[in-house]
Amino acid sequence: MISKRYAMIAALMAGTTLLAIAALIQIFSASLSDGIKPHAAADATAPTFVSNEICASCHRAEANLWQGSQHKLAMQHASDKSVLGDFNDASFDYYGVHSRFFRKDNKYLVETDGADGKLATFEIKYTFGVDPLQQYLVQFPDGRLQALPIAWDSRPKEQGGQHWFHLYPNEEIKHDDVLHWTKLNQNWNFMCAECHSTGVRKNYDVANDHFATTWSDINVGCEACHGQGSAHVAWAREQKGWWPFGKHEESTKGLLVRFDERQNVNWWHDPKTGNPRRNFPPAQVRKEIETCGLCHARRSEFSEDWIPGRPLSDTHIVAGLEQGLYYADGQMRDEVYNYGSFKQSKMFAAGVTCSDCHDPHTAKLRVAGDAVCLQCHTPEKYAAASSHNHHASNPPLACASCHMPVRTYMVIDRRHDHSFRIPRPDLSAKLGTPNACNDCHADKSPEWAAAAVEHWFGTDREGFQNYAEAFHSAWNGSADAPAFLGKVASNPDTPAFVRASALTDFAPYLSASAAELVRTGLRDPDPMVRIGTLDMLESVPPLQLWPHVSPLLSDPSRGVRIRAVRILAAVPTENQPAADRASFEQAATEFVAAQRLNADRPESRTTLGNFFVNRGRMTEAETEFKAALRLSPQYPAAAINLSDLYRRLGRDKEGESVLRETIAVTPLDAGLHYALGLTLTRLKQPAEALSEFQRASELDPNRARYAYVYAVALHATGRNDEAMEVLKRALDQHPGDRDILIALITFSRDTGNLAAAISYAEKAVKLAPDDRDLAVLLQMIRAQANKTNSR
Repeated sequence: MISKRYAMIAALMAGTTLLAIAALIQIFSASLSDGIKPHAAADATAPTFVSNEICASCHRAEANLWQGSQHKLAMQHASDKSVLGDFNDASFDYYGVHSRFFRKDNKYLVETDGADGKLATFEIKYTFGVDPLQQYLVQFPDGRLQALPIAWDSRPKEQGGQHWFHLYPNEEIKHDDVLHWTKLNQNWNFMCAECHSTGVRKNYDVANDHFATTWSDINVGCEACHGQGSAHVAWAREQKGWWPFGKHEESTKGLLVRFDERQNVNWWHDPKTGNPRRNFPPAQVRKEIETCGLCHARRSEFSEDWIPGRPLSDTHIVAGLEQGLYYADGQMRDEVYNYGSFKQSKMFAAGVTCSDCHDPHTAKLRVAGDAVCLQCHTPEKYAAASSHNHHASNPPLACASCHMPVRTYMVIDRRHDHSFRIPRPDLSAKLGTPNACNDCHADKSPEWAAAAVEHWFGTDREGFQNYAEAFHSAWNGSADAPAFLGKVASNPDTPAFVRASALTDFAPYLSASAAELVRTGLRDPDPMVRIGTLDMLESVPPLQLWPHVSPLLSDPSRGVRIRAVRILAAVPTENQPAADRASFEQAATEFVAAQRLNADRPESRTTLGNFFVNRGRMTEAETEFKAALRLSPQYPAAAINLSDLYRRLGRDKEGESVLRETIAVTPLDAGLHYALGLTLTRLKQPAEALSEFQRASELDPNRARYAYVYAVALHATGRNDEAMEVLKRALDQHPGDRDILIALITFSRDTGNLAAAISYAEKAVKLAPDDRDLAVLLQMIRAQANKTNSR
């Protein structure tokens, strides 16, 4: 379950009727209970939230549709009406913890393991969602709301529902685990609030580690999508002569966004092809999709100043096509929701919006089943069995069966992939990606499915999404990754969401040949592509980047601005062009504010610490890293960065202590062992360092760097044969890794095996034909071999 945003109710409007005022008092009093209070406007001229009831007073038809929606029921006070779970002294056992759900004094209670691992009784204050499951929130004295991991299966009994279940059934999560329900990663204030309530402000007090989170409406209401409504209410009153304080713009009607993208848009069936056609080209970024994406995207908030219809990247970091979140072909893997999937689709490219298929107020499909697809796609072509060759299917095969395969999250929540792709069992056979054919025919091989598809439709497999090999190569460190990624990133017909992801993944392969990618990427109209290009430049010396990146310090998108300032942060003020300093400082202020918003998170404290290091503000950096470790002693990045700060300050012994303390609670993190190995090397403890490098390479064999450093350490201690074996295994897994090849070249040459050295050098030159250093190295070894052979 996820999140929704920012609150403010204050001074509604002069001229409000006594009846409306009475209603508002009733509404506000509900919010004021339980320590969750509405907040006042920071700027009297800014639009404010007015509540669902005020909106419904004019928009009754829309409000009636919304009443039965899951948005309406996204979060509720725990009551006889809202609680679906069995609290009649019901029990649930999980890895030795016996939890009990019961009622007492009209309260809903649970007895379960608390933050110390001991059984305690907690009151359920709120319900979370309704279908197919319902979660429950417990409020703590420090303002935290925490989500219980035991949820209620609300499906009918005949569908397997009406029982308690654990959201992590196959993991033993103890009280000291970050996934324990009392810990950071089950915290409503950060993880969930923005998408289950309207007008949320987190209000985290750093000094006291306390939340005073507020909302304007407890659920996902009108203003969650339309934005603060006070100006619109004022406009409406102007029309009736009720509002004496000035005029509002007629074209906007006082609304922050007009969802008019479907207005005057006509689709028709092309009689020649049977395909749908539209009467004008789609916009680059569409308001409706960006608005729905606020909650239906895998993203994290860095500003509470979200405006509906604006690109989501203005206020949120949007996860791209990342390993672990998506499969290489773009199919959803982890919980990514719909935004990233849909923005890869041919539907999005053609101009389809969310409300073409879903009613925005009920959130249900406009029509049932295949009929929603056949609004645009001709039944004669697409509903016929000849289009899918499953003539005997009973019930008949649905469009979604092949083009929107289902994955299950939260144990029982089945969700459709919204990338609308053509099934590609041939890619499954080649790359290991899933496909809709074998979802049904699980007893058959992908090769069998690919042969069937080829028999029906021929060998043409182009389709719309053609980037699986590029991301597969990048994620596996293949030598052909730069060529594949460059092709994807430079193709204007590739979805912007994918191009942005390809640019991010291009970072390890950056060379002079990528100059055109940088030029075009930094000018791309989509902010995600500009951000992806900045990601690609992360390792380039910032002073060298300044002429190219500094214009983005004033970019229209806040997300682009704060990414630009982050990679330029290491340039001292005195080395910055005077004309750019004001824009740098303004963007830096935004960057710091973005991290301060999430000061309750170790990630943000660590990110801010790194920024302070780059700005030379070492004392502030140390404060941030230590704060991150206080929030989560198990957070490796904070410990690694703090130890590196101590390296810079000549305090390696303190760095060693920090790393050992964190390893004690997070023993399986390879990065911690690698960082400790480096620290021990500087402290002249080579034997212990070698042990840590070995541990790092064993814990994460996919990191070529760990294997490389371990091999170098072995070589330094005279264990040359072992070093060569480590490097050879690493090369098998990372055939394009330059450092591993150079180590193999060097170690082979040093031991007199010039034939092997030449072989590795030739391979390296073939992979990087423009690398003059490698070419010179190959010539030198050949010359040495010729000299040896001539003796």
